[in-house]
Amino acid sequence: MRSLAVAFFLVACSSSHGGGPEDAPASGDGSMLPDAGGGPISELRFAVVGDTRPANIDDTTAYPTAIITKIWQDIEAESPHPTFAISTGDYMFASPNGSEQQVQLGKYMTARAAYTGLQYPAMGNHECTGATDSNCGTGARDGITKNMTDFVTTMLHPIGQTQPYYTEKFTAQDGSWTAKFVFVACNAWNTTQASWLTTALSDPTTYTFVVRHEGDSALSQTPCSASSSIIAAHPLTLKIVGHTHTYAHYASSKEVVVGNGGAPLTSGMNYGYVIVSRNANGTLLVVAKDYMTGATLDTFTITAAGAGA
Repeated sequence: MRSLAVAFFLVACSSSHGGGPEDAPASGDGSMLPDAGGGPISELRFAVVGDTRPANIDDTTAYPTAIITKIWQDIEAESPHPTFAISTGDYMFASPNGSEQQVQLGKYMTARAAYTGLQYPAMGNHECTGATDSNCGTGARDGITKNMTDFVTTMLHPIGQTQPYYTEKFTAQDGSWTAKFVFVACNAWNTTQASWLTTALSDPTTYTFVVRHEGDSALSQTPCSASSSIIAAHPLTLKIVGHTHTYAHYASSKEVVVGNGGAPLTSGMNYGYVIVSRNANGTLLVVAKDYMTGATLDTFTITAAGAGA
C-alpha cells in the first residue's frame, strides 16, 4: 500500500486494481458484485448515505450508533439488494489534535458491516479539520491531519484508493450502458485535482454521477468553488451531496442532498437513506426513505441527462 505522502500525487483515477468479474464476489441473486475497481454489474442499483457524526466535537459517547446501524441494516434488507453504496462524507466530529478519530470511525464501520456490499465514500470537511473552508493534503494549508489519515486508511484503502478524489466506473454485463461515479474532495482541493476532474468528466458514459460532500449552497465557503464550472461544462446525470443535515432534491441544479445519516438534523426531515435504481427504459428512479418506518420521503425519476422524466 502506498504511503499517505504519495497519496495526493495524481494516479490513474479510473479505478483498476487487477480484479475483474471472474474474481468479484457474487450477490445473493447470483449476479456479480463490483470489486474494488468497479466493473461489470447486472443492474444499476445503489444506496446513498450521508453525514453521520455526533453533535459536539470529540463527544464519541454520543455518536449516533443506533441510527447508522439501523440505516445500514435497512439497506441490507432492501429488495432487490443494492449492488453497492456510496456515502457523502462526515463520519466523525473529532479534533485534529485529539484521539477520537479512529474510535468514531470504528463505530461507523461496525455499523456499516451490516451491509454486505461495497461502500464508496466521499470525503467531508470533518475528514480534514471540521471547518467548511478547510483544505487538507500535501502542500495544502491544513496539511495532512489525523482526521484525514484515519479516513484514508480506514475507508479508502479497502477499496484500493489512496487519495480522496477518485472515479469508479461500472458497465452493464450486456453492454447496454456505462456509468461513472466521480468523487470530488472539496476539502483536499488543488490544481491537480481540478485537472483530474476535467479529465474524469470528459470520459464518455451513459450516466455520470458526481459525488461531493458540499452542495451548491455551501460551495462558495469551500476551497473548491471552481469545481462548479468544471462540472457544468460536462454531461451530468445527478450530483449527490451531503453537508446539510437533511434530505432535499433540487431538480434545476440536478442535485440531491443526502445528509440525514445520523448527524443533528437541520430540518423536519427524519433520518434515512436513498436508493437509486435504473428502470428498464433507461431512466433512473430515486427514492428517499425513512430509516425507522421505511416510509417513502420523496421520489423522482430522471433521464441519463438529468432531466425530469
